[in-house]
Amino acid sequence: MRTGTFFFGQVEMTDVGPGPPVPTDRRYDAKACWAATLRMIDAGVAAERAGFDSFWLTEHHFQHEGYEVIPNGLMIGAVLAERTTSLRIGTMFNIVPQWHPLRLAEDFATLHNLSGGRAILGVGRGTVPREAETLGTVIGSFDNPDQAEADRRNREMFQEGMEVVLAALEHERFSYHGRHYDLPPPGIPDRGGFVESLTLVPRPLYPYEIWQAVTSPPTLEFVPAQGWGGVFWLKHHEFTRRFWERFAEIYATTHGSELAPGEKRMLVVNVVIGDSHEEAWERARPGHDEFWKFLGPYGWSRGYMGGDGRPAPPGLIPTLEESVDNRTWIVGDAADVAEGIQGYKDLLHLEDLVVFPNLPGDSYDSSVEQLQRYMDEVDPLLT
Repeated sequence: MRTGTFFFGQVEMTDVGPGPPVPTDRRYDAKACWAATLRMIDAGVAAERAGFDSFWLTEHHFQHEGYEVIPNGLMIGAVLAERTTSLRIGTMFNIVPQWHPLRLAEDFATLHNLSGGRAILGVGRGTVPREAETLGTVIGSFDNPDQAEADRRNREMFQEGMEVVLAALEHERFSYHGRHYDLPPPGIPDRGGFVESLTLVPRPLYPYEIWQAVTSPPTLEFVPAQGWGGVFWLKHHEFTRRFWERFAEIYATTHGSELAPGEKRMLVVNVVIGDSHEEAWERARPGHDEFWKFLGPYGWSRGYMGGDGRPAPPGLIPTLEESVDNRTWIVGDAADVAEGIQGYKDLLHLEDLVVFPNLPGDSYDSSVEQLQRYMDEVDPLLT
């Protein structure tokens, strides 16, 4: 099993929890946000030293609140690649509709080649209207009253954008003519003729993997049909199992071949390890509650199960008890955490696991300590 880790890239906070301040009232200055960026790079180096296979950053914009302060995981990934030797580096996720797809393809190819083939292309559609609408797209967030139309347009832009990215990465010459992208535009003069096709420089020199976030039924139908990997996070364990199995069914139907158990599917789990069960819960609760205070209104808890066995209502702000019951968070001493991970290994035949240890309010030192404890105390207990 490949084991990676995922960090948000947040400013160290001292006042986290379910009460005030309101998330959008937080405001950190440029110095604090940059300090968090540098500590993220340190954490990636520490992840390789601890024995992790991969380190995942994330892409977010304009977050003066300090929760996620890295806008370009590919650029930071290039620095991390220079400071590591074996660590694979990805972004959960490059938000495709917020990029010009050719710039995304160029930047990814640059990181992939610089790292000697260690870059992972993680792609997603986005969650935050403030980012999406500022950068040229829309998103069907619960904050957006026009969800259905926004979701339709966003999916369309994402699909076209990925078609452009793949055409550029995979072909010596390419052109693309769709609703949102017309590449190259007609009539560009060039040295006595007109530009009819383009060539990406650089193109990848090594094979690469593509992983997309799978959070909704339409995306579940789309991703395996493309042959990409699917990333599952913050879903009740039964919903995860259903999505996991349906993913394999769609892949087999589309491609005419069966996936191996666990193949092309990745699970992300929030993990908190303590010296005792009680100490771990005490440690986890403030960061858990801050996490959901910020992200719940964007619909991130729609994968939780309600009391009737159906998906939780939009905008749920779960308690730590609900998160542990859903098994999206595994909290306890090393034996507790190992038992929770082993349960997923047995349920899903895991081949790719990513642990998320970096809660709001955690210092980078404590998050790095969690990485080392996972590898020293939890991983040896897994079978």
